[in-house]
Amino acid sequence: MTRLTLITVLATGPAFAQQLSKEESCGYQADVVAAVQQARLDRVSERKVPEAVAATNPSWPESFNNAVPLIAPWVYEQKMKAIRTEDLGAIWREMCLKQP
Repeated sequence: MTRLTLITVLATGPAFAQQLSKEESCGYQADVVAAVQQARLDRVSERKVPEAVAATNPSWPESFNNAVPLIAPWVYEQKMKAIRTEDLGAIWREMCLKQP
């Protein structure tokens, strides 16, 4: 949960505060999580996740690419059963929206 708080703070800090609402930021974070989850499903090694995600030409603001290496460890520590059956992006979005 500490990682979620850190990323939420980074993604909603002063640079983003004027540009994105909490809902938008959490949505982009959820998109990043989903992209990392897909990379894991595609058997991309954790070290290569930032490049693999960047190669998909994501639609989130470029600054959210900085969250990929922060989110990857959380996704990669999940069991493969969860990776295959759960929507980690939706779970992340829900947790993010509950943060103060």
